[in-house]
Amino acid sequence: MSLSRAPRRTRRTLVAVGMLSVAALTLSACGGDDNGKSGGGGNTNFVTNPGGGISTVAKGERGAPGKLAGETLEGKQLDVADLKGKVVVLNVWGSWCGPCRAEAPHFAKVSKDLKGQDVEFVGINTRDFNKQPAIAFEEDYGVPYPSLYDPQGKLILFGFPKGTLNPQGIPSTVVLDKEGKIAARSLMALDEKKLRSMIEPLLKEK
Repeated sequence: MSLSRAPRRTRRTLVAVGMLSVAALTLSACGGDDNGKSGGGGNTNFVTNPGGGISTVAKGERGAPGKLAGETLEGKQLDVADLKGKVVVLNVWGSWCGPCRAEAPHFAKVSKDLKGQDVEFVGINTRDFNKQPAIAFEEDYGVPYPSLYDPQGKLILFGFPKGTLNPQGIPSTVVLDKEGKIAARSLMALDEKKLRSMIEPLLKEK
């Protein structure tokens, strides 16, 4: 049956599946860096450090993310919008991803070091169609913060509007400023130094 002849409900389902399939292809597994190029589509004012693979946006030019809310790996509800007023570090990861395993100890350490400051860490776990490996990953690396469970990548697809610093690989890290706007992004595995370099300037902003 062709798409044009399919019932309306079926067409909507097929279109949604198609969009998620495209997103899965676009979001490269265990992606590298962005080679100094800006991403996200459209005319942007991103500034990228070619050596560090970290892109930033000036304070007055930042865009807001879409809805980033849902169930965590532990089965609790979490809405990133509720964290406004703090710097929010969003890390896209999967238990199957080698670079994610490499950066996990750094994220665990920095998140513990910054506990009590105006910073919140939230993972976005994707492509783990069974929660158990992802939960075991968090336990193995002592990850102290929650992760939204996004096995099909819906939050990644719809949560970061075109023209913003959006995740384009796994792992990816996006940092929101205290106003809840997208301020920085990395498309590579981060060590402690690079992770702190994304967070600390935003903590100092008034």
